[in-house]
Amino acid sequence: MEPIRETMKRVVNAPAFSERYNEMRREVLEHPGVQKFLEENAAEVDKSVVDKGLGKLYEYIYQSHDCNKCPGLGDCINTLKGFEPNLVLERGNIGIAYTPCRLKNQYDNKRRASSLIHSMYMPKEVMQASLADFEPDASRMEAFRAVTEFLDNATGPDNLPEKGLYFYGKFGVGKSYLLSAVANELAEMNVKSVLVFVPEFMREMKQAIGDQTLQEKVDYVKRADVLMLDDIGAEAMSSWTRDEVLGTILHYRMAERLPTFMTSNFSYPELQHHLTYSQRGEKEDLKAARVMERIKALTEPVKLDGKNRRN
Repeated sequence: MEPIRETMKRVVNAPAFSERYNEMRREVLEHPGVQKFLEENAAEVDKSVVDKGLGKLYEYIYQSHDCNKCPGLGDCINTLKGFEPNLVLERGNIGIAYTPCRLKNQYDNKRRASSLIHSMYMPKEVMQASLADFEPDASRMEAFRAVTEFLDNATGPDNLPEKGLYFYGKFGVGKSYLLSAVANELAEMNVKSVLVFVPEFMREMKQAIGDQTLQEKVDYVKRADVLMLDDIGAEAMSSWTRDEVLGTILHYRMAERLPTFMTSNFSYPELQHHLTYSQRGEKEDLKAARVMERIKALTEPVKLDGKNRRN
């Protein structure tokens, strides 16, 4: 039997093998990424180092770079999905180090941003809102400008404008959508927002008395970095929910100067009228006025108009 060394030598020296090897070597050395690496490390890389590291170089050129061969993160062709190869020198030898690719970074950033938004009873489709998809026509330009100004003045969790915005207008004009879009923009700045659908929240607060979680839930909402109260005025307001829940939350945020956003079908005067009358029909002007003063201290009113986009 022929010794293995002799067999390998015969195969390697065969014209066909030599031709394929030289072709692969040429293909590897003509790759722009390989050429750049060799230029940057010319003082340390000679022919012998290249020949020894040819397998690593070949592994490098046949993977995706800057996601140029991947239609999406799930279809990544690389050895480590979501990571792209980078040529490195390791103790005088050519090696490959993997770093997260552009698509993985985008995916991770989106997941991180989503974790900064806590939604309570908000529809999932609204939570996907993007300011880039908001159509600032003439009837919605004022709201768009107000949001842009707020975001321009917000640079991170420790630097936020004290006053939020109070969007009011008819059904379906995009108030909740705009609220969520702002939350997503803030998440990109590492700012945590809590979005609350007020009617459902108030119903849960009544149930929370029984399971003794009322204080915990109120505390969580009132201490949010940015609080967004959606559809205030649509709830059946009792004296207790107005004064002990809403009033407590707003008082804390006003004292701590924490930005608060709200949406409503009511203007300020209309909301005050709504807050004045309890479910039992009692008229409580002073208590309603006290809550409204807190709302006015926390927000700037912005009318949102236009067609009903739910139709």
